[in-house]
Amino acid sequence: MLKKLTSKKTTYHYKSLSDKELVILYRRDNNSEAFNELFTRYQSKIYSYIYSMVHHPDIANDLFQDTFTKVITKMDKNYNEEGKWIAWVMRIAHNATIDYLRKAKRFVNITASKSEDEGTDFFHRVEDEGSLNAAELYIQQEDKKRMFKHISRLPEDQRAVVMLRHYDELSFKEIAEITGVSINTALGRMRYALINLRKYFEEEQPSENDHAL
Repeated sequence: MLKKLTSKKTTYHYKSLSDKELVILYRRDNNSEAFNELFTRYQSKIYSYIYSMVHHPDIANDLFQDTFTKVITKMDKNYNEEGKWIAWVMRIAHNATIDYLRKAKRFVNITASKSEDEGTDFFHRVEDEGSLNAAELYIQQEDKKRMFKHISRLPEDQRAVVMLRHYDELSFKEIAEITGVSINTALGRMRYALINLRKYFEEEQPSENDHAL
């Protein structure tokens, strides 16, 4: 337990510590290595969420840096150790991203593929790429591009829920806290997002009349 690791001479095994223990070390001792471990654990998840919303590397990098600037300056006063640290950080990242999108007054297109696996349910998990031949791999990559293209068409609030649920694998309770809505509202946004995505995919299918020509 962390409370046993009180000596300044102690060599911490940071990777074995929980998020909560790392936060305590950082807040109590200003331990930069503890914060670096937290950063290392979650930087990819946080950046991926921001990028999925703005789809521009320079803007995503700026928002990512803004997020961690706020995290560092607010951890002593605003973070409640009873909650999940990553959920708190994701809420900061979400708010920064939504503020940017609202100021930009536009939606963004997400047409590039991502390396992460798809989620579950509507977003089935794909096979290990190492087991696929070239043709199958091409089809898989094209399916990912289509998925992100259609996600980009969703309203901003629906798109956020989809990314937080199926790509960051957060619970609906955490999503509700991050986006500042009730759990029922978060569930409703996901339901409408799935309806819209199904419609977008169906629109891609050739009509019977097209086949008859």
